[in-house]
Amino acid sequence: MRIGEAAELAGVNVQTLRYYERTGLLPKASRRSSGYRQYDKDTVRLVHFIKHAQELGFTLRDISELIALRKNPKNCARAGALALAKVEEIDRRVRRLTSIRKTLAELATACRNGDADHECPIIEALTDGHD
Repeated sequence: MRIGEAAELAGVNVQTLRYYERTGLLPKASRRSSGYRQYDKDTVRLVHFIKHAQELGFTLRDISELIALRKNPKNCARAGALALAKVEEIDRRVRRLTSIRKTLAELATACRNGDADHECPIIEALTDGHD
């Protein structure tokens, strides 16, 4: 199939397929005699794999390693290690976002309860760089 059809089936745009090829996530597509790229169903499956991994928070570098690991089922321990590292990263982000949420809620409450004689707590916090 040509690039447009492959992109549509994979749920990405043509530029994404070209980018994945340039970065080595996808193997170089074969070319027809006309010069058009020729893709197969495996390419679409691999793009689905890449997109699903991205949804789980893996970086393209991580995904490149996971693609290499797919070729040998004995590499499950390494894939597991990558997943655990991602879990730890997500936990750090959740803690940071929880802290940000708490700060914003406190600032918003201070705005609602504040009097007009003082500067807005949100504006003051952003100006001073406090969280």
